[in-house]
Amino acid sequence: MPLSVLILNGPNLNLLGTRQPEVYGTTTLADIERDCRSKAETLGFEIEFRQSNGEGALIDLIHAARGRHAGLILNAGAYTHTSIALMDAISSVELPTVEVHLSNIHRREPFRHQSYISKVALGQICGFGAFGYQMALDALAHHLRRPA
Repeated sequence: MPLSVLILNGPNLNLLGTRQPEVYGTTTLADIERDCRSKAETLGFEIEFRQSNGEGALIDLIHAARGRHAGLILNAGAYTHTSIALMDAISSVELPTVEVHLSNIHRREPFRHQSYISKVALGQICGFGAFGYQMALDALAHHLRRPA
């Protein structure tokens, strides 16, 4: 049975391709999902790909992932910098998590340098655009398949 991974996207990511293309590029969330499905297939993963603008809905999806998915890839968008609740949800379900961002949040406004997600994630991938999701899948595969 293949490993299953939840790829979760937060607020405003449904607008990718049209929202600030100078920052986030012209790739749409549907393009990213297609590329993730292709990459997951090569890794032998199944994926569930979701997006919500609501913090509570994201928390519910993280809670529901426990026992269903082997890991989580999360682009929490702006909630990265504000949501202790998302951090607590990840910590509570104890799923290995990779944080991903399209832009390099450390080269942007100072308020974006803080990440509550990184405090409970295996690692953070940022600044590589849509390709960061594929990097996150590779990182999660490496983590999940390492010898115990």
